[in-house]
Amino acid sequence: MNKRPGLNWIFLLVALLGAQAWAIEPFTIKNIEVEGVQRISKGTLFNYLPLQIGDHFDDFKSQQALAALYKTGFFNDLDFYHDAGTGTLVIKVEERPSIAAITLEGNKELSTEDLKTGLKTAGLAEGKIFDRSLLDRIKLDLQRQYFVRGYYAVEIETEVTPLEDNRADLKIKIREGEVATIKQINIVGNSRFDEDELLGQFELGIPPFYAFFSNRDQYSKQKLAADMESLRSWYLDRGYINFTIDSSQVSITPDKNSVFITINLHEGEEFKLREVALAGELIVPEKELQDLITLMPGDTFSRRSVTDITTAISERLGEAGYAFANVNAVPEIDEVKQEVALTFFIDPGKRVYVHHINITGNQKTEDEVIRREFRQMEGAWLSTSKLNRSRVRIQRLSYVDQVTIDTPPVSGSDDQVDVNLSLNERPSGSLMVGVGYSGGDGMLLNASVSQENFLGTGKRVSTEVNSSKVNTVYSFSHTDPYFTLDGVSQSMRLSYRQTDAARANLASYIADVWGGSLNYGIPLSEYNTARIGLGYESTEIKSTAQTPPSYLAYLAANADKFYITKLTLGWSHDTRNRTVFASDGVMQSLSAEVTIPGSSLNFYKLSSSTKWLYPLSKKLTASFDGEVGFSDSYKDTTDVPFFEKYYAGGAQSVRGYRANTLGPRDNTINLGGNFRVTGTGELVFPPP
Repeated sequence: MNKRPGLNWIFLLVALLGAQAWAIEPFTIKNIEVEGVQRISKGTLFNYLPLQIGDHFDDFKSQQALAALYKTGFFNDLDFYHDAGTGTLVIKVEERPSIAAITLEGNKELSTEDLKTGLKTAGLAEGKIFDRSLLDRIKLDLQRQYFVRGYYAVEIETEVTPLEDNRADLKIKIREGEVATIKQINIVGNSRFDEDELLGQFELGIPPFYAFFSNRDQYSKQKLAADMESLRSWYLDRGYINFTIDSSQVSITPDKNSVFITINLHEGEEFKLREVALAGELIVPEKELQDLITLMPGDTFSRRSVTDITTAISERLGEAGYAFANVNAVPEIDEVKQEVALTFFIDPGKRVYVHHINITGNQKTEDEVIRREFRQMEGAWLSTSKLNRSRVRIQRLSYVDQVTIDTPPVSGSDDQVDVNLSLNERPSGSLMVGVGYSGGDGMLLNASVSQENFLGTGKRVSTEVNSSKVNTVYSFSHTDPYFTLDGVSQSMRLSYRQTDAARANLASYIADVWGGSLNYGIPLSEYNTARIGLGYESTEIKSTAQTPPSYLAYLAANADKFYITKLTLGWSHDTRNRTVFASDGVMQSLSAEVTIPGSSLNFYKLSSSTKWLYPLSKKLTASFDGEVGFSDSYKDTTDVPFFEKYYAGGAQSVRGYRANTLGPRDNTINLGGNFRVTGTGELVFPPP
């Protein structure tokens, strides 16, 4: 058993005073006996007892022994007796109870699991020795935690129930009350900016009348400190370098439910830039560094702009291998003229090279699959831009979740680092049998086996059986993202699809389509890829009693079974930070699809799509999508086949409309069109 880290001074003081109140005549210890121990073994007590048989026992030894035993925290009371007939020292103890159970009641803001974890860390847990003083300290600490969260009316009571076998149950009752809400925030001393404008920078405040679920008015000491820092940044970013917050007062009403806040500030004067200069060792062309400086003489001084410039210069030096360069912005302030002369001092240090790249966390994925995404090479100088791009490329892999990169220095070297990459893998394979519902397809019965990272090689293999009221689909696909060493990808697909168009809100007909395709992706640059593919489809159209006359006429003029070979050309530009749940970047694509000689029909389709993602916060992303499609026939084909027409509507197109219900119509029949433009705006958040 470990010694308790603290000393219970109250019990110790009582023990020492008691030892002074009576005195044992000094004697030589011939034997030591212990009475009253229950859970604690005598051997444990003897380990802490600074006495042995043969020692001379007196008042000093008595006080020393009492202090040592009380310090263990095991005992409520201790008495020493001397059996003069045998020379035995008798130690009578009263053990503290052990904790049988801990019960928490009334806590909602703090979870029971978190509270019990905190109690255990503090030393209060089931099976531990009960210490009343420790419980009192924990009670005060718990109260402080509620105060930090704005629960100033919280009441905490503790109950200790003795049990048999020297045990005790602990019950902690919490009445949280309500969070203290802010009734008013006053800013005193502002003359350059309106109070409402300044309060707009605060996280705390009084929510507008329409914000029914806002917690903005719930007071928190931490949030107030953050808001005052935001206020300070607001002024410093606008040239008020002598801005100060003189004081802040927080008043709580007697019922502890309402909070009034007053902030007293001093704005000072607005400062302009007199000059901006570079100094130090400029190891990259000065013109490049000058282009990174966005502040000019005459501009208002801005701390944020200074920080952004410092970061930009550091990143540029990092691209040249000076990963640990120091860039310091030193202002020279003229208080009389309210001007600032700003100098960026550059100390590049030594150029840093990469010693080894180490990868951990890839339990299933081969090292080579991760390494081929690296743009930072071993033996080359460390480039922050290449390292960041490597991180993005790796986290874009659909079977990789989290990516962390560290660059620790190599022991014994001042110009080398290792690149240590740690990753978490997503489940890359799935076996799915299910029932679902789609706005376009209705009820779905499907079964599929897919593997995004087949045998750890990064290849994708998928087999699918899908049955719904609209489509019956059987397909097999295989994708090799590195068909060649320089990154050319290859995708193969074989499929069969039967479609009942009437059930998809289209005109009535049934299409049976057999097909296959072979596609290649050719990297043109870091963000651009060209695509070329060849596909073959055998399409048989079966008319029904409700098939529109225009469709019947098209089939009569052409055929009811078509053999089509398509050549596909495309280009894509992709800067997204990941492919699954992307939160930043742009995805653009252009494609042209044309039937080649020998096909039953002659037509082409051109399309363009753009997806733009912009992070609004750590969890919210704005997404804007636009798509344009155009198709036409050529040679002796009268029109684009009706089963290749464009439609709109549905969750993946225009929300608020049923799937495929937007477009040219013939009475109640959706015929589709040769040209389509769609655009959507979304607010995206990650799934729970």
